[in-house]
Amino acid sequence: MLIKLLRQGSPHRYLTTAGVAMLLLAACADTPIRAHADTVIAAPLSDQREDMTFQQWRDQFREEALAAGIEPQLFDLAFSGITPDPAILRADRSQPEFTRPVWEYLEGAMSSTRLSSGRRLLEEHAQMLAAIEQRYGVDRNILVSIWGLESNFGANMGNNLVIRALATLAHEGRRPDFAHEQLLAALEILQRGDITPDDMLGSWAGAMGQTQFIPTTYNVHAVDFDGNGKRDIWHSSADALASAANYLKASNWQTGQLWGMEVQLPDGFDYALADMSIRKPISEWNSLGITTTRGTALNLEHPEQTGSLLLPAGHRGPAFIVMDNFRSILHYNNSTSYALAIGLMSQRLHGGGQISASWPTGDKPLSRSERLELQERLEAGGFEPGGIDGIIGANTRKAIRRLQLSLGTPADGYPDHELLNALRQWAE
Repeated sequence: MLIKLLRQGSPHRYLTTAGVAMLLLAACADTPIRAHADTVIAAPLSDQREDMTFQQWRDQFREEALAAGIEPQLFDLAFSGITPDPAILRADRSQPEFTRPVWEYLEGAMSSTRLSSGRRLLEEHAQMLAAIEQRYGVDRNILVSIWGLESNFGANMGNNLVIRALATLAHEGRRPDFAHEQLLAALEILQRGDITPDDMLGSWAGAMGQTQFIPTTYNVHAVDFDGNGKRDIWHSSADALASAANYLKASNWQTGQLWGMEVQLPDGFDYALADMSIRKPISEWNSLGITTTRGTALNLEHPEQTGSLLLPAGHRGPAFIVMDNFRSILHYNNSTSYALAIGLMSQRLHGGGQISASWPTGDKPLSRSERLELQERLEAGGFEPGGIDGIIGANTRKAIRRLQLSLGTPADGYPDHELLNALRQWAE
C-alpha cells in the first residue's frame, strides 16, 4: 500500500530539483554535542594548518596564545612533551555504521547498578545537594542523573591529557576551529591555577571532570562551591555538581517545574504536531485529547507552561510532553535521547516507576549508510532534507514529515526501513 501511495499519491508538488543545503550538524537533536559558551576567545588559525607539521602549528599557535594573554612559561609548561595522539584522531574520524536505538540507550543509562549508586549518593551527599539546590534552584535528582551519565559519578572522567587531545584536534581534527577555541580556553584555566596540566584529564574530545564540561563552558559556568579557592570539577563533587547546576540555571532552568511527562495520545491524532519546534500551552494539548498515562487531564502546578510533543521512536512508541527544563538539559548535551535519559532517571531516583508504553523493539535502526541513502532519495524527490550527512536532524525529520503527509501516513518524522524501501522501489 505504501508503494502504491508513493507512486499515485500527491508528493509531486515536491518533485522539483532539490537544492543542496550543506548544514552539517546544525539543529541536530540526536547527535550529542557538548554545551559550550557563546563567546569566541580568539580568531582561528589559518586554514593552511593542514600543511603544517605539528611543530610548525605549535609555534604559530604559541604566538597567538601569547598575544591573547597566555604567559610564555605557562604555555611552555602545558605543551612540554606534547605530541599528536593518533588514538585521538582515530576517535575523531570514527563514524560508526550502526547506532543503538533509543530504548537500548535508555536501558543502559538507567541500569540497576547506576540507579542504585545514584540513590546511595543522594543520601550520602544530601546536605551538599540541598545547599546546591537552594542556591541554584535545580532539582538534585537531575544533577545526580547528569553526574551518573557523564562520568559514572566521577569514576570515568577520561584519562586523556586535555591539552594533548585538543592540540591534536586543533592541528588536524575534523573541527579544528572548535578545538582551537577550546585549547585557548584550557590554557586560560591553567593560568588561573584551578588545575595543573598533568591533572587536567578528560575525554578524547576535551570534555573534563565529573560533569564533563568543555573548557569554554568551564570558564563561564564553573564555580568554587566548596570554598577552597579552586573551581575543581575533577576532584570536588561539590564544585562539579554546583557547576552543572549553575550552567542549567543559565540555560533557563525553571525551578519547581517538571522536565516533562509521558502522555497518551488519542486515536486519529495528528502526528505532524510531534515536533520540537511546535510549542503549545498544556491547556491546548489537553484540548487535543492528550492525557496522562492514566487517562486524566494534564494538570500542572504551573498551567502557563508550554510544551512540545516528543515521539523518540515514532508513533509506535511512547509519547512525551517535554517542557522548558527539557530544553535546558539539551543545552547541556544536545541529544534528545540524552535529555530523555536524564529526565526519566531523575524520576526513578525520586521514586517514580518505569514508563507505561512499550518501545517498538522489533524496529531495527537505519545504519549510517542507509541514513545517507534516505537523505539522498529525499533530496532527489524534492523533500529538502537540508544536507546529506547521515544525521537525522531537524531538517531531515521535516523532510520525512513532508513525505509522510503526502502519503497520508502518520507524519511522525521517524525514519525506518519501510520508508526507505518505499523510496527505493519508487525510484525503480
